[in-house]
Amino acid sequence: MNLVNCAYFQKTTVMKRITSNIGGYKGILYRACVTLIFIVVLQIIPQDIFAQEHEHSGLIKEDLASLRYSFPISEDWSNDNLASAMLYAQEIGSSAVIVMHDGKLVLEWGKTNIRMWSHSVRKSLLNALYGIAVEKGLIDVKTTIADLGIDDRPPKLSEQEKQATILDLLQSRSGIYHEASSESEYMKRGRPSRDVFRPGEHWYYNNWDFNVLGTIFELKTDTPIGQAFKEWIADPIGMQDFRVEDVHYKWERVSLYPAFPFWISARDLARFGQLFLQLGKWQNQQVIPEDWIHASTFPYSKAYDDIGYGLMWWTHSSGAYYAHGYRGQFVVIIPDLKIVIVSRVFSGTPSMDCLSDKVIEELKPFVQSVGRQQMKRLVDLILAAMPSS
Repeated sequence: MNLVNCAYFQKTTVMKRITSNIGGYKGILYRACVTLIFIVVLQIIPQDIFAQEHEHSGLIKEDLASLRYSFPISEDWSNDNLASAMLYAQEIGSSAVIVMHDGKLVLEWGKTNIRMWSHSVRKSLLNALYGIAVEKGLIDVKTTIADLGIDDRPPKLSEQEKQATILDLLQSRSGIYHEASSESEYMKRGRPSRDVFRPGEHWYYNNWDFNVLGTIFELKTDTPIGQAFKEWIADPIGMQDFRVEDVHYKWERVSLYPAFPFWISARDLARFGQLFLQLGKWQNQQVIPEDWIHASTFPYSKAYDDIGYGLMWWTHSSGAYYAHGYRGQFVVIIPDLKIVIVSRVFSGTPSMDCLSDKVIEELKPFVQSVGRQQMKRLVDLILAAMPSS
């Protein structure tokens, strides 16, 4: 059992949280047990392990796993302005930031090789698989839920809901407002009533749609998501860290359909973002169809002021688009400037599956969340470092 990544948490911070007064002997006993676990874990881990993995010179890593060995380095950005951007990234709680410009590596900072939970970035990752499956003729996005025999736990889907197509699900406009696995409280509060909107009429960021898309993909391709992602995307573009087992499944009693969390590193997400920037082409291979990329990043729905929604990608009125996950997982693509920016917030690692949900909840206060406005500020600071010409 590998608990190395638990060392991400500072001893003093953990101790302060664990020994806080919550009242009651059971709570004190529980926290004492958790304290003991972390003390043991932190004592058996070599204290310089992260230092060895993350030694760097300036703003680009020197270790053998660095992206510098796959991409040329951009030399004409302002290091002073990049340093200011990284100070802000550290202040808001980012744990890894990568910047690519015109196929060159500008910045590689933080824990870029650690596979962390991507949260809702998973949706944009699945989008890429759909593009390939559609191209292969394995999936027809006009197929309805009824055609596929999809239903759910009681209260079951209505005949109206069953008219939703795969395309409606990709746009998050299915009109199916059944409870779903891995929903946030915000999603639950905002969920419309059943059968209020017909399929295609209304946009609502809907985990039911996204989860069922994962099931449909596996049903129509006869391939697990993790295996397909590795064979169709990760291997062709040279991802360094992704493994088949880095996609697993999260079921809840409310629905028949699981969420499909991805564990993925920042540097692998940088390659993924670069693939989209290059309109699906990697070297001489068209990995994702170009027309699928255009279709996926078109704003079919208005979500917020300047924010739209395509096919499992968020869009911006500036022409940029991005993947966004809980607590601050971002992959930002700015086509006009040929820029990819990845920012991660520590969200746990596969080795932390050994910890109970209750312990994970106890650890959440140690991790800051990076919201859209903070990410916008970080992007602005990074862009301020661009060469003037």
